[in-house]
Amino acid sequence: MTATADNNTILRSERIARGILPGVLTSFDMVAIFVAIVLWIPQAAVMSGAGPAAYIYWILGFVTFLIPGAIVTGQLGLMFPGEGSLYIWTTRAFGNFMGFLAGFYAWWPGILSLISAGDAVVSLLQNLGNLSGVELLSDPGQQGLVIILVTTISFLLSIFRFRVTQNLVNVIFVTYGGAILLIGVAGVLWLLSGHPSNTNLSLQSGHWNLTGSNFTFYGVVILALLGIEVPLNMGVEIRDMRSVTRYLLWGSIVVMVAYLLATFGVMVAVPLRDQSNPSAVVEAVEQGFGPVSKFLAIVVDLIFVGFFLFAATVFNYSFARLLFVSGLDRRLPAVVSKVNANKVPWMAVLIQSTIVALFVTIIFMIAPIAFPTLSPRDISTIVYDILLAAVTVIWCVSMIILFVDVVFIHRKYRDAFSRIHLAPDWVFYLCAVVGALASTFGIYVTFTAPWTTLVAGEAWMTWIISVTLISLFVAIVVYYIGQKTIESDVSDEEIIAEVTR
Repeated sequence: MTATADNNTILRSERIARGILPGVLTSFDMVAIFVAIVLWIPQAAVMSGAGPAAYIYWILGFVTFLIPGAIVTGQLGLMFPGEGSLYIWTTRAFGNFMGFLAGFYAWWPGILSLISAGDAVVSLLQNLGNLSGVELLSDPGQQGLVIILVTTISFLLSIFRFRVTQNLVNVIFVTYGGAILLIGVAGVLWLLSGHPSNTNLSLQSGHWNLTGSNFTFYGVVILALLGIEVPLNMGVEIRDMRSVTRYLLWGSIVVMVAYLLATFGVMVAVPLRDQSNPSAVVEAVEQGFGPVSKFLAIVVDLIFVGFFLFAATVFNYSFARLLFVSGLDRRLPAVVSKVNANKVPWMAVLIQSTIVALFVTIIFMIAPIAFPTLSPRDISTIVYDILLAAVTVIWCVSMIILFVDVVFIHRKYRDAFSRIHLAPDWVFYLCAVVGALASTFGIYVTFTAPWTTLVAGEAWMTWIISVTLISLFVAIVVYYIGQKTIESDVSDEEIIAEVTR
């Protein structure tokens, strides 16, 4: 029983997507997808910059953002088990325009997340070179080529038979968990071998205090936990709806344990001067395992390279589903919903990958040439950080929409809400308020704390606002252009024939 039983006016994609895409995802698959999207372990190294207070900020983030987000996502996912998650939920709550806008705000972060995954591969390859005594990928143009290569591989993996690709993702998920475990074990071995902790963890040290100098790390935690709802972009491809609550429960547990474990390993085993560097998660292994440290560090680095390659794949196929359903609903041309012989929406993945390659070309190849007064590395860093920060703001806005959705859906679909009830009503209202406030703080920190010293505070804020407003303008224009195509509407059968032939 779903909420669609209460309303005959449902989206076309809700009616026909299940007949186009096969249901292949298990609970384990969903956990692996959730981890690939949310658990970016280098964030643990960044958080070590807060000292012991990092643990308090992690717990605050779990309680005020991750858990409320999981509860709300579980409720809405069970009520509206369609393809597109936030796009469908917001359409049900506020109508077509807000639904499309929410879908765009949910999709847009996927573009920069794909670039971030490729950039993480670049950083890990550079660290691998450092471990081997060789300098690698110092030129922004080379870095851009590697990111385009990662995107191309993710495209190819995303259009294979979904079950085959997901099996590979699951294998990487298991090895990734093993590598993270090694980071925590490295911290334990460092202490057992008689070394003092590189971070003073004493309760009397005062380093556990939450102060004005470290409060921005709460925003870092929020940013590290974004993506809770993304696996439900593939809602109709889940075999058993019980997987919705299972992935949210077990995925959240894995994320919480992994972040805390890796933060411990970095703080204890890595020298203070290196702790905030994302590569510190590998350095922890290099420091903690004695004679085999170098070998294990290389192995862990290679595992992380593999993980971010497959994380790019997960981002590519999961965010492409938002384009897929928009095509079915005629918000975009129906051609973007075309599926191949493997019953995968290959055209949406291709369009997405092409956009990513275009942005990478601008950031890492054209921008350094266009601004010759700055070093190529500096200009690519500036453009990349500004775009990523702006998209982070947009992603946080989409999370605010998620928390608002549950309130309005509760009022609009009371009967369905009472049938599918994961918690008492007051819990959802509390989650909505706390989660929206946490998301708002993530936006505030992104605006007020520049990610690079190469851009002054006021200029940083101006650029972030400009990119955010341009993104909103593009979304509105695309929506009204799409509306023109709805005037010549076609039947479900004609749409199915068009996207499957």
